[in-house]
Amino acid sequence: MAKIIPFKAVRPTRDKVSLLAARSYDSYTPEQRESRLRDNPFSFLHIVNPGYKYHKEISGEQRYSLVRNRYQEFKEDGVFIEDKKPSFYIYKIVNRDGLEFKGIVAAASTEDYKNDVIKKHEETLQYKEVVFKEYLKTVGFNAEAVLLTHPDNEELSAIINKVMESRAEYEFTTTYRDTHYLWNIDDDEIVSKISSLFADMGSLYIADGHHRSASSFLLAEDLKEANNNHTGNEPYNYFMSYLIPESNLKIYEFNRLVKDLNGLSKEEFLIKLDAMFRIENRGLEYYKPTQKQNFSMYLDGEFYSLYLRKNSYSINNALDALDAQILFTTILKPILGVEDLRSDQRIKYTDGKSDMAYVQTVVDTGDFTVGFGLLPVRVSEMKKIADEGLKMPPKTTFVLPKLRSGVTIYEF
Repeated sequence: MAKIIPFKAVRPTRDKVSLLAARSYDSYTPEQRESRLRDNPFSFLHIVNPGYKYHKEISGEQRYSLVRNRYQEFKEDGVFIEDKKPSFYIYKIVNRDGLEFKGIVAAASTEDYKNDVIKKHEETLQYKEVVFKEYLKTVGFNAEAVLLTHPDNEELSAIINKVMESRAEYEFTTTYRDTHYLWNIDDDEIVSKISSLFADMGSLYIADGHHRSASSFLLAEDLKEANNNHTGNEPYNYFMSYLIPESNLKIYEFNRLVKDLNGLSKEEFLIKLDAMFRIENRGLEYYKPTQKQNFSMYLDGEFYSLYLRKNSYSINNALDALDAQILFTTILKPILGVEDLRSDQRIKYTDGKSDMAYVQTVVDTGDFTVGFGLLPVRVSEMKKIADEGLKMPPKTTFVLPKLRSGVTIYEF
């Protein structure tokens, strides 16, 4: 039984939303950040990079305090407004590739996160959880929603489609050529119905935002302990989420690039691969995997297909069956010597939107020696791993949609 509730969003005025909305800070190059900060005084980047005002990089607690100050200044200047009634927010994105995503921005329960009603499939790093928790505690708001997915529900879809027949509160297109729409739902009857539909769902799954949700849970535990009058209904017991149906998720793969062959010659490497894979040299023929347990490889100017020899590999759980895990346990670790997928500097990742053509390019230039292509993870695989309490290797899924920061803000 999932507890999903409406909230009073702080959000930009209609005339400022296109100027304020921003991608995640790290997705910009330094040059792009500089351009936006210099030319757009309303960009949300001014809030998350408050040191720009002083021409100085600022970090730690000092930065957190300045983020809070910039946010308050935006509110004082009337850039943000706060809704008067708790609301759900229908958010639709039509991206430049023609993909359409629509779901509901709402507040999800940290208690559900704790009790595994909201299920996880990625390992989080404790130090990142703690750092972001302290950030949240100081600034007092969520500006980037956690992406949650839920089973398809016809009633919920009908409500969303009905609301979308009216004029959107926001409609704006970004320089990235994605068009964003937002509708506000504050009708008590519809709000109650949406909450009840989510309450009937046994589980929700984190699609993107594991560290954000983990940090929100830690924050709730801290504030709960400090509050002698804790009731469980305080805003800190929730975190902002974007909930979309499973069928509306778009998952891309992360391909793998490795700097060297761990001291092996090309021939020695191929011989070692032969123990676990049936290898076909495709030559110059561009090749992508066509089925699960099948990988593409680019090495020394040629494409290869690798087919797992099933009689030499045991599958005991959902993780063992995952292509990214198969690649790690059969090639990356035992042959190429990549022990830690997070910290080893010899391995890099590129999302499947860049495709194997990018892998070919960076191998041909000599930046990497070998590249591996995978198929995207299916939603059913992701759910099964979460249901079994297992965790995927890092950089296994690149998930769309990705919302803009600052369009809706959840205050604690």
